[in-house]
Amino acid sequence: MSHVTLVRHGQANSHNRTEGGYDRLSDLGWQQSRWLGAHFRDSGEVFARVYCGTLRRHRETAEGIAAQTPGETVVDPRLNELEYFNMSQALAEQHGIAIPTDREEFVRHLPQLFTHWRDGRLEGVTESFDAFEARVREVVHDIAGGAGRALVVTSGGLIGMAMRVTMGLDIPALCHVCLSIMNTSVHRWQPFPTGLALTQFNAVPHLETVERQLAQTHI
Repeated sequence: MSHVTLVRHGQANSHNRTEGGYDRLSDLGWQQSRWLGAHFRDSGEVFARVYCGTLRRHRETAEGIAAQTPGETVVDPRLNELEYFNMSQALAEQHGIAIPTDREEFVRHLPQLFTHWRDGRLEGVTESFDAFEARVREVVHDIAGGAGRALVVTSGGLIGMAMRVTMGLDIPALCHVCLSIMNTSVHRWQPFPTGLALTQFNAVPHLETVERQLAQTHI
């Protein structure tokens, strides 16, 4: 097995509340990505392979990082995010649970959404909770099985689920993890004989200087 580094995409179009409208980097998201790429290069970080999902914000973040690798970035739809906005709309229409309008409401909303989703109480969604969990388990296993260190650009929900499948998180812990993940944060798994072990969570070394701390974002 190989070391796997997951990176959440840069800040997206956070003022939009649709799947397509959200899916592009803001100016700050581009800057966060470039800063992370510079940090990797300055620290001598070398990746044998780079992967990203098919979403625009994934591809733009990978472009901004511009990691030096022997080959092209592998685009894999299994690395795409869960459809939060579509599921939130379904939760509102089917169960009367309002779509959140600020972070405090979002903190209370996410466990409700995930619980309804896990229990199969959201009709018309494109992917079940079990299917999402299975594809995350599969793609992380496949990438870890490759040769050399891997960089993976994806989304916060997928990173949270990767932690669930490697650490056995329950729904409350999964939600707390997802809510904590910052834009362009770095998360690392190290291979052990018994499987992958989390060795780094939510690191933003490229955003820790005083002049960049205001560039630390969650949404």
